[in-house]
Amino acid sequence: MAGKNERQRRQAREKHRRQQEQRLARQRQVRRRWAIGTLAVLVAAGVGTLLLVFLPGGGAKKPAASASKSPSASPTATTSTVAEPAHHCSYTAAAPVAKKVSFPPAAPNYTASYQATIDTNLGKLTFNLLNNKATCTVNSFVHLAEAGYFNNTQCHRLVTSGIYVLQCGDPYATATTKLTCSTTGKIGSGTPGYEFDSENLTGAKYPAGTVAMANESSATTNGSQFFIVYKDSTSGLGASYTPFATVSSGLGIVQNVGKDGYSCQYMVSGQAEGGAPKKKVIIDSVTIKKT
Repeated sequence: MAGKNERQRRQAREKHRRQQEQRLARQRQVRRRWAIGTLAVLVAAGVGTLLLVFLPGGGAKKPAASASKSPSASPTATTSTVAEPAHHCSYTAAAPVAKKVSFPPAAPNYTASYQATIDTNLGKLTFNLLNNKATCTVNSFVHLAEAGYFNNTQCHRLVTSGIYVLQCGDPYATATTKLTCSTTGKIGSGTPGYEFDSENLTGAKYPAGTVAMANESSATTNGSQFFIVYKDSTSGLGASYTPFATVSSGLGIVQNVGKDGYSCQYMVSGQAEGGAPKKKVIIDSVTIKKT
């Protein structure tokens, strides 16, 4: 009888553990999908502009009663303590894996200058990569680009209020996928199988032309997803998203996508979180030039 009771307790513990893991996985997926899901809210009585941050599974974070405790654009993210340019990079395993790829090299080429050319169905975009300011992020982006990770994917999310960004970099959003704005699908949750720390956050601003990493509202959860700022969003975004590149040409393409708006809206707890771009943006390939 004692053995039977112990077996039942062990099975109950295992069931509880599986339920916990499943719940954490669902929360993780929501956090990643709405990583840059901030909405600017004007507050009367002179308090100023507050930003609501969506939390996993439960609507928006409510602003505190005191103006001095008003929430920032995102949870406080700690800046990497490694001096830039970094000479060593650490990448740790993460899920779900949208497309299998190896980890980037731990030793980055920190002296190089890089330019990325993104061939899209709407024309070419070029990025100047900030290797001396966000070395490990650039190291990852170059690695993914050279592995063809971004090829034949589409930018899955457009935000046109409060912040002005086009989010890309998740291979779950294949070039042929019809974006339905479903909150139960995988699109927006994908990782390359690893994650890494934020960089270049001190005094970070997000003017038009900034390219920055999307994350799970945590400074250690950068992966493959990134966003292009097509209109100044500094007032709507806190310094929590690694700026790793600037658009040197083709920004008008993204601005036109922004003007066209989205075909459907992502909704979380009744709040709009941007939507699928009405004008489809397909990344055919990303080419890296080293100088």
